[in-house]
Amino acid sequence: MPYLKEKQVRTIEQTARALKDRIYTKTGELNITCYKTKEPVSFLERETGEKRTLSKGEKWGGLFDCAWFHFTGIVPEICKGEKTVLLIDISGEGLIVDKEGNPVRGITNVATEFSFAGGGKRVYYLEDSAKGGEVIDIWMDAGCNDLFGSLKNDGKVLEADIAIQDTKIRKLFYDYSVLYELLLCLQKESARYNQILFKLYDVSLQLCKYDEAEIDAALLVTGKLLEKSGGDCGLSFTAIGHSHLDLAWLWPIRETIRKGARTFSNTLHYMEQYPDYKFGASQAQLYAWMKEFYPALYERVKEKIKEGRWEVQGCMWVEADTNLSGGEALVRQILYGKRFFKEEFGVEVKNLWLPDVFGYTGSLPQLLRRSGCDYFMTQKLSWSEHNKFPHQTFLWEGIDGTEIFTHMLPEDTYNSSLTPRQMKYAENNYIDSGICEEALILFGVGDGGGGPGSLHLEQASRMKNLNGICPVNIDFAQPLFERLEESTRGKLPKWVGELYLERHQGTYTTQAKNKWFNRKMELALRELEFALLLTNHLEDYPKQQLDEIWKEILLYQFHDIIPGSSIKRVYDESVARYEILLSKVQGMTEDCYKEIAADAALTAFNSLSWERTEIVEQDGSIYEMKVPALGYTKQKAPVTNVQAEVGRDYLENEYLRAVFGEDGALVSLFDKSAKRESLSGPSNLFAVYDDLNADCWDIAIEYTDRKPEYFTLEGQKFYVKGAYAICEQCYAYGQSQIVVRIQLGHESKRLEFDIKVEWKENLKMLRTFFETDILAKEASYEIQFGQIKRPNNDNTLWQKAQFEVCGHKWVDLSEADYGVALLNDCKYGYRVIGKVIDMNLLRSQNYPGESADRGNHQIRYALYPHTGDERTGQVHKQAYEFNVPVILQKGEGSNTVTSQMVSGAENVVIETIKKAEDENSCILRLYEPYGATVNTSLQFDKQYTSIYKCNLMEEEEEVIGSGDSLSLKVKPFEIVTLKLK
Repeated sequence: MPYLKEKQVRTIEQTARALKDRIYTKTGELNITCYKTKEPVSFLERETGEKRTLSKGEKWGGLFDCAWFHFTGIVPEICKGEKTVLLIDISGEGLIVDKEGNPVRGITNVATEFSFAGGGKRVYYLEDSAKGGEVIDIWMDAGCNDLFGSLKNDGKVLEADIAIQDTKIRKLFYDYSVLYELLLCLQKESARYNQILFKLYDVSLQLCKYDEAEIDAALLVTGKLLEKSGGDCGLSFTAIGHSHLDLAWLWPIRETIRKGARTFSNTLHYMEQYPDYKFGASQAQLYAWMKEFYPALYERVKEKIKEGRWEVQGCMWVEADTNLSGGEALVRQILYGKRFFKEEFGVEVKNLWLPDVFGYTGSLPQLLRRSGCDYFMTQKLSWSEHNKFPHQTFLWEGIDGTEIFTHMLPEDTYNSSLTPRQMKYAENNYIDSGICEEALILFGVGDGGGGPGSLHLEQASRMKNLNGICPVNIDFAQPLFERLEESTRGKLPKWVGELYLERHQGTYTTQAKNKWFNRKMELALRELEFALLLTNHLEDYPKQQLDEIWKEILLYQFHDIIPGSSIKRVYDESVARYEILLSKVQGMTEDCYKEIAADAALTAFNSLSWERTEIVEQDGSIYEMKVPALGYTKQKAPVTNVQAEVGRDYLENEYLRAVFGEDGALVSLFDKSAKRESLSGPSNLFAVYDDLNADCWDIAIEYTDRKPEYFTLEGQKFYVKGAYAICEQCYAYGQSQIVVRIQLGHESKRLEFDIKVEWKENLKMLRTFFETDILAKEASYEIQFGQIKRPNNDNTLWQKAQFEVCGHKWVDLSEADYGVALLNDCKYGYRVIGKVIDMNLLRSQNYPGESADRGNHQIRYALYPHTGDERTGQVHKQAYEFNVPVILQKGEGSNTVTSQMVSGAENVVIETIKKAEDENSCILRLYEPYGATVNTSLQFDKQYTSIYKCNLMEEEEEVIGSGDSLSLKVKPFEIVTLKLK
């Protein structure tokens, strides 16, 4: 008779469910008192909220409501001698505290968004052997949201019960679960499969009463099946408990702080139960919050780090987006992150830990290696939609030639359920297993927090060396990276350039206001740090204040905040904070410049590392001010013949003539110096695309298949004002309006566009484009500390999949002798196909950020035609000048006419001038922007006893000079950090 294996498997699965249902026997209910508030309150204020007495089944709150729950009761006599627990499910998250209000256990609801949550963490252990009659008096800080920011079961209390735990049934359930999962990944013809199948099926038939005799007999069978050790499959897994906790996403930042306490307290609880359990967590910001808000919990974490049970992972302040964050901001992510971990725990973190970031800039390998980080871990590229990334353990070479060892999780998730089936998937999916004998597994509930639960850890204890799957050992990740690097030296494949994710391209644009503020804050902090040193504020340098501001900006660069993929509340709150911070930083800068500016005299300050000319108007007259690099001047020369004029349909100056059509399009931009046209078709029309099959993360690759609609010109006028020839235009579309000011300044070589948008559309995308007269096979884009070239055609699926790419202040199309660059002051998303440079301005999606981008926006960009390619045309200087204006200041101070800190850096960019972290020295950071080896000579405004070359941690590497000058050779895209003493 044939075996009915499928029916037998079904019976085994039913038995596992039956066992799970019998683990806990409820013996009584808890009394429930709830004190509800809209926002969290402290333990000392726990009774200040709206008081209610609740019963099971009653609703206690709405989404993101908070409450302190007070559970009371008496352990029933029936629990005497039994392992007694509390079962708590409030359709949300909770944190049980001790009598002093310190975290003890995190509680999560059973119903949640993702199956990997493992059925919630609803069990609170009360007594190993109850006496009966014990008084229960427990406080719990709660949030009415599940792990992923949803309201479940209408916010009702589902469980608040006293229960007996049957330890043997619990053990049998986990035996059954692991063996059942093992069945599902074994070959059905194998002897191992048949042995497990028939023995488990036989046990299922014998389990009728589920009494102690039946359970003991079943445990003998499952114990022997689990005793069979694995053969040598040539691969082993290092698994570490983890909870990738998004610092904001489907919940506000304030909830993340509470999620951190729940996650960390759970981890400590399970470490007490499972002696072999090891856990790791990244993000210095998360630890800093625990230190501030939960100091007793933080001290317990420090003890586990010292014991070698808890691994500090990742060198950044937060797991930051690396597409949109500026170069210096990425340096500060690593600087602040590594310093925090070193100072707090004595740990030198050597890896970057970014499992969930939406693509990785080609500048990152150099930033890591120059910061003392030798390893990089991610898994996100497994999410690419059209092409499978060809490696999982490889050397990644950045734009400057720096290589870094990179490991991608072969399980394609940082939320492993740690089941035999998942381990088999990781084994079969590991592309580089022919070279590598080990790989990393991260297990536990992440994103929403919580980490591993008993399900994960019970399974792990049964899979250390289980026949049928590769061995799994719980241990730290860093030693694995080191072993892998050593064992694969000289064998690993290499990937050159950026690591582009073929998903989430909408994040280059969504939530535009946050991106605008981010750019402004990065540049404002750059200006302030320069101003403080220009005014010799080394002794009274406001380091603590600057550190606090920087860290908050770094927080908002978390990979679900700045990309635009969080809920609306996150952006409402961060924009409000940005406004305050930007005003504060600009005010501090103004105070510095007022010290220098003479009374009633106009002083121009230039924080860029090359001389520039500024046209200013004062008292009805127009002046030219030549401002030295990294300095200031009060000298001004009158402009007697302004070269800026208009006609019926054009703007013109000494260098350019811009002509406009009746529909408002820019139809010609003639370069008078080069005697050639830079455009080949109507440009700067405002195209509106249907943004369907999309969300805040993603743009549908096929969006261009449907022709766009366009804003309609309602009027335009031309006039000269001061030193500018100006065209003003008004456009309308649907419920939205655009007002455009296009200007061509005296002696300016770029045509500037200042647009104000009142955007009210739904599921639409606003773009503009310039059809250049340039024949090129690739476009150049500024990225952090350099540039990257990408094909501007769809020859291959790899190229087509990059239908939207990220750039910073400029993108350029160039022939050998001529080019056109598009500059911007707050945009990042581009599509360049053939001759057309297309820039994404706004999107209007609704998930997760409701009504994203609706409202008023100010956007600036400029078109810059130039002789030669992007390097000959010095595109970077134009882009920096467009983003970093000369600052004009009146005030009281010295009568010095002209001064500068550093000169001579014409072929490099001095990105940063700041005070050193630990001494009264000056840090100067520069880089080469185009990919050329250059020699540069720097002249300083004072004598320095020694000039050190440092790494990005400001650790001195070698003395390379002294005095008031320095000759320096800078390699392509090299970042050089100098310490001037």
